[in-house]
Amino acid sequence: MLPIEDFFSLLQIPSKIVITTHQKPDGDAMGSSLGLMNFLLKFHHQVQVISPTNWASFLNWMPGCNTVLDFEQKKLISEKIIKEADYIFCLDFNTLSRIKNMESHVNNSPAKKILIDHHEQPQREVFTYGVSIPSKSSTCEMVYDFIVASGNGHLIDEKIGQCLYAGVMTDTGSFRFPATSASVHRMIAHLKDAGLKHQYVHEQIYDSALENRLRFFGHVMLNCMDVMYEYNTVLITVPKTDVQRFHLQTGDTEGLVNMPMSIKGIKMVAICIDREGERKWSFRSKGNIDVNTFARQYFNGGGHANAAGGNSLDSLEATTTHFRNVLPTLKAVLSDKEYQ
Repeated sequence: MLPIEDFFSLLQIPSKIVITTHQKPDGDAMGSSLGLMNFLLKFHHQVQVISPTNWASFLNWMPGCNTVLDFEQKKLISEKIIKEADYIFCLDFNTLSRIKNMESHVNNSPAKKILIDHHEQPQREVFTYGVSIPSKSSTCEMVYDFIVASGNGHLIDEKIGQCLYAGVMTDTGSFRFPATSASVHRMIAHLKDAGLKHQYVHEQIYDSALENRLRFFGHVMLNCMDVMYEYNTVLITVPKTDVQRFHLQTGDTEGLVNMPMSIKGIKMVAICIDREGERKWSFRSKGNIDVNTFARQYFNGGGHANAAGGNSLDSLEATTTHFRNVLPTLKAVLSDKEYQ
């Protein structure tokens, strides 16, 4: 994988470009994709963002989101565009398996693949150019760095700023996570100077939910949360009946895994949701508790040291029993009163 800087000279040559991200894209995935799209359009490239799946409705306000193709809904046209692309930007995922049914089409495309990502252990061999920095707060911060390092920081406008701000805001937990570096705040200052109205983005992301989502969160806190103080850990299990009862849509569980972290003494939160065909896991932690390694070892997943995901084909009862059985492997760090 060649350095991303080697691609800079190609920005000036109008090309057919596809931008894609991981399935069920979140704020960082969609924000980085659309931020990059709005930037590349300034160079007269033909740019198409293709999402492997649908996305949360609270992201629809983003500039250019109405042009994004859902691969599952627009398969034939998406396949054609991927096949004819000169370049495919792969944002916010580290391996092609994260793009679900698009994997073989992207892998077989003659297009050069370009990685911009902050997850650990990237699949370097499939990318022609790329940058992978796990310490970065978000892929949106990395797209911002890409724009500035290419000498085009002056092209950042309000539309680009809105997209990039949404991603860095959500991936840093509204700027409270450790990855919120000084460079993040300098980035935000630049976006503000470029016309960003940050309160508008906050309202679109956090103040646009339906009543059923709030009632679902309350139900979960009351009925689905097991606080295990002996491990300073919270386990939340959401059965399929609750998913159906509250009419949950894509994105409705976003942020739920972070809420129990506000309990005094809690160092790790795990949530398992019973989805169609599989059980989806999310993990959050504090300090030196490495949920990335934990998710990779026990739940077919991975991510970051303090934020990771996974999945299981076992039943909800079986996979949560498995969690309880392997949790003691972290007891030393979970019960340690002193942690970094």
